[in-house]
Amino acid sequence: MKIIYASLLIPILCLLCAKQIFAQSNPTDKVDKTDKTDKDDKAGSFKFGINYLSNNVIMGRADTIKTPMLIPDIKYTFSNGIYFSGSVTYIPNRITGKLDEGNLTGGYDFDITDNLSAETSFSKLFYNKNSTQIGSSINSTINASLDYDISGIVTPTIGADYNFVSKGFKNDVFVNAGLSHDFITTGIINDDDFLVISPLAEVNGGTQNFYDAYLTQKKYKLAANTSKALAKQKARLSKFNLLDYEFSVPMAYKVGVLILHTTPSYAISQNKLPANITGSMINKPGIFYFDIGATIKL
Repeated sequence: MKIIYASLLIPILCLLCAKQIFAQSNPTDKVDKTDKTDKDDKAGSFKFGINYLSNNVIMGRADTIKTPMLIPDIKYTFSNGIYFSGSVTYIPNRITGKLDEGNLTGGYDFDITDNLSAETSFSKLFYNKNSTQIGSSINSTINASLDYDISGIVTPTIGADYNFVSKGFKNDVFVNAGLSHDFITTGIINDDDFLVISPLAEVNGGTQNFYDAYLTQKKYKLAANTSKALAKQKARLSKFNLLDYEFSVPMAYKVGVLILHTTPSYAISQNKLPANITGSMINKPGIFYFDIGATIKL
């Protein structure tokens, strides 16, 4: 059986080595919940890694040009579940302004029962003034989420974000609901390694004031006629609506202190603005993107 598992692992490892991960839901967090040695270890943990994100997509929205990113990150988790993390975003295909964004996060990840876990966090975001990221108008975010494991068969999740948007614009609320299932294989190459594959289906809803701020301040700050058309949509952008459906397959392979991880994702956007406002931005309903990378956990 180990020979079969190893043959299945080879194409995954080739993909990991060929590209370089960053996801809204990081697979390394799934490793933390899966690793039995970690559950028995009361000490804190330290992680640092490098991730590659193929495109900047938020709630099914993306800019005209794909924006691949390199994202080094670092995280320290105390034994009681309190953690602090930070990351920076580097955009290699730019001539100037390559260092695009940074963030600092403090949070608390804890178990309520054996099957029910929760997490809450606060993130402060710092963007380059010339950033073209869709979410570059978001200054900080408060997040809370719940996961419930139903007999190891399926895990429903629900989460909510409150986003503080640039001055002059209303703040945003996002609500997320999803279903996932973990496929776990151990002893692929040696007795201590394991592979976690967690197919995930999600639905996201919320307000779009961040998008209003992005289009007004970044994308179309010089286009008067487009700004007038956008102004007529402000009431719509401030209302809570279905934003997108997302389907992803987070995968993580851990051997020793090394975690290799990737997440291919497909977002199907809903309630987008008319094409006469978004112009040459990506208006297709479906967007494929992926993240990939490596993390060291000590």
